[in-house]
This record gives sequence, C-alpha cells and structure tokens, in this order.
Amino acid sequence: MPLTELLLPQDIGRAVQLLQAGQLVALPTETVYGVFALAADEQAVREVYRVKNRAFDHVLNLNVSSFEQLKLLSENQPNYLEKLYNKFMPGSLTMILEASEEVPKLVNNGMTTVGFRVPAHPTTLEIIRQTGPLVGPSANLTGHPSPKTAADVLTDLDGKIAAVLVADESISGVDSTIVDLTGKTPNILRQGALTIKEINEVIQDDF
Repeated sequence: MPLTELLLPQDIGRAVQLLQAGQLVALPTETVYGVFALAADEQAVREVYRVKNRAFDHVLNLNVSSFEQLKLLSENQPNYLEKLYNKFMPGSLTMILEASEEVPKLVNNGMTTVGFRVPAHPTTLEIIRQTGPLVGPSANLTGHPSPKTAADVLTDLDGKIAAVLVADESISGVDSTIVDLTGKTPNILRQGALTIKEINEVIQDDF
C-alpha cells in the first residue's frame, strides 16, 4: 500500500468514498483517534484486526450516528436507554447491549453483546451518518499508546491504512467510559470520561 493519504476536515467526501470502497481511514473522536471501517464489510473489518495486530477475540465496538441505528442493532434494551442516549450521546460513553441479528458476526465474534459509541467529533459523526455503522478501535498497534494526533497515527499505521483525517478540534486523550447495560443495573467496565455517579443521576428514577 502507498503512503497513507492525509485528509483535511473539508475532505469528508473523500473519507466516505474510501470507507465505502472497503478501505481503512483513521478519524478523530473526542477521546482518541480511531481506525474506522465499514462494519458490514467483513474484509475491511478483518483488515482492522490485521493492521492493529489485534486478536480476533478482542471484539470491536460499533460506531453509530442515531438512536434508531442503536435500537436496530441491539435487543432487550433497558427502559432507561433513551435517557442515557439523550444525555450522553454523542459523547464519551460506550454502552454494552445485547446484540441483534443485524450485527455483523465478525464485529463481536459470536458474543451475545456489542458495544455502541456515538463519537462527538462533528466531522467523524457526519461521516458515520453518510456511511452507516463503522467499527473504529483506537488507531494504534495493539499495546501501543492511543493516538491523540494524526502524527501519532502515522507513527504506527503509515502505509497500512488508506488515509488519516487531520483534526482541527482538540482531543482529550481520555478513553470513553464503558458501561454494561445488560444486567439489572448499569455496571462500569472501564472508567473513562464519565463516572457511575453521573450515569446514575440520569436513571435513578427508573429503579
């Protein structure tokens, strides 16, 4: 593969074109850079695992752009799901839900659950609106620090992915909070930008 193409925020159309062609594109979120690919394209998803040197049992999240997409790709949602969505999404929250049959098998590799993210970065969110659901783990080799800049991405992935979009907004570098919503009450699996107190304050009347 030739050297990775550098895209600017106005190059949304080019990013969409590459993703729809099955290519991998690194995009900024409000937390870190992710390496994105069409969730419905099995070959592209396999390539994400390959370029990151990521084990296939280390499953991927789905990045969606609407509550409707989240509901289509999940089932047995808790009654407070829409409250959490409206309060924290787009934003630094990953919600674990039971996966529907619509989730591509290679994304969660046979698991009954899948994580959902709605990135708050406006350029990346617009790209997802145009492409449909994307996988987008951090744009680094497994075990390396998560990238906060396009230059960080290129350190690990130059020549391994089609393009990287240079962000013009700040990136926090703080990972999203992962919360499992499949039990009786929410369970934090990874503490990130949001706390369990903030989450419980939104849904306390539902228990």
